[in-house]
Amino acid sequence: MTLNRVAFVDDDPDLRAANAQTLELAGLEPLPLGSGAEALARLDAEFDGVVVSDVRMPGMDGLTLFRRLRERDADLPVILVTGHGDIAMAVAAIQEGAYDFIPKPYAPEALLASVRRGLEKRRLVLENRRLREATRSGDTDGLLLGETPAMQRLRRTLRHVADADVDVLVVGETGAGKEVVSAALHRWSRRATRPFVALNCGALPEAVIESELFGHEPGAFTGAQKKRVGRIEHASGGTLFLDEIESMAPALQVKLLRVLETREVAPLGTNEVRQLDLRVVAASKVDLGEAASAGRFREDLFYRLNVVTVCIPPLRERRGDIPLLFAHFLKRAAARFRRPTPPLTAAVERHLLSHPWPGNVRELSHFAERFVLGLEAPEEASLPDTGDGTLPERVERFEGTLIRAALQANGGDVRATLQALGIPRKTFYDKLTRHGIDRAQYARQE
Repeated sequence: MTLNRVAFVDDDPDLRAANAQTLELAGLEPLPLGSGAEALARLDAEFDGVVVSDVRMPGMDGLTLFRRLRERDADLPVILVTGHGDIAMAVAAIQEGAYDFIPKPYAPEALLASVRRGLEKRRLVLENRRLREATRSGDTDGLLLGETPAMQRLRRTLRHVADADVDVLVVGETGAGKEVVSAALHRWSRRATRPFVALNCGALPEAVIESELFGHEPGAFTGAQKKRVGRIEHASGGTLFLDEIESMAPALQVKLLRVLETREVAPLGTNEVRQLDLRVVAASKVDLGEAASAGRFREDLFYRLNVVTVCIPPLRERRGDIPLLFAHFLKRAAARFRRPTPPLTAAVERHLLSHPWPGNVRELSHFAERFVLGLEAPEEASLPDTGDGTLPERVERFEGTLIRAALQANGGDVRATLQALGIPRKTFYDKLTRHGIDRAQYARQE
């Protein structure tokens, strides 16, 4: 998600025009507004940008506007432009929650620097809101949840390429969620209202898959009694997802290559060529480049698919996301099986922390289901229990336990602890504050 909108509020039309030009030349999208009332009419709690407002304006001044906007959305960055005599007032506004203030006269660079910082903050706020909503609705099936840098990069990549009409190669280990990522690419694209057609190339016999892909006319082969529209043609206008494409037979690889190059398909039993409006997302659990070099996959098809490659990180490389994912899967499993959510035990917490998760997100989801059904009971271990309380409260305490354990294991070293937890530095320090953890207590004494 990239944000670039800036609402610039000032009653002076010349200043509005000059600053709008400055913002536009910097690649931003200015929204010039002549009064506080106009700003309130145009901006809501979901405004995807920042607000810059002069303090001294007739009618509604900048401070009143800031307070009114704060009532709608306390996380909306508001930057106040002040005269020399208003600096004390602006500092008081900062203490109330204003994002920043810029004293007059100011250089364009000062305005742009403050605006860009505000836009980054706004991006994070809106992204976190989207993730919380996804957790409630189950929209991402848990896969795209997470705060680790690896997941942040994955979400940015998917948003960036979703509406670019190019074929995509998704690479990830078994259970990492390749189909969920592919469905997200479709859902976030202009093709979202058209079919998302999924086919597992490794699950169908070679004699059947050609008909499944290309379709056939009556009499095309023994047993073909009626016309069948193939998956490729059915996906026209939408997205065709080919899972385990590394298992596709060489003869079919040749035919698929032609479809990708011409965007045409000819069903079995006819010479009729049908035009396609198609996006192909192919998924593989192996490195297709290596498979092509070893002769196990056609090089020309690999290069045709390899326009954009999306790599899904395995769960062991984003352990900091496991508590959030496990909480999500527990909630979903409890609702599905109509069972109460069982209390977390020290043994379960230790298993989550230490298990390598070779089956990735799928394995974690199945573990949560077995745990809800009472079929999974790891041996008790030495980690402290999280006690009673709601699931979010217990997960919160478990998160604190993981952070303390990582600090203890790394002697309080921040860099090593960040690497072990797989979270950004700012997130780490925010969590230290929230859990009341003093890092200095874990520093090794020389």
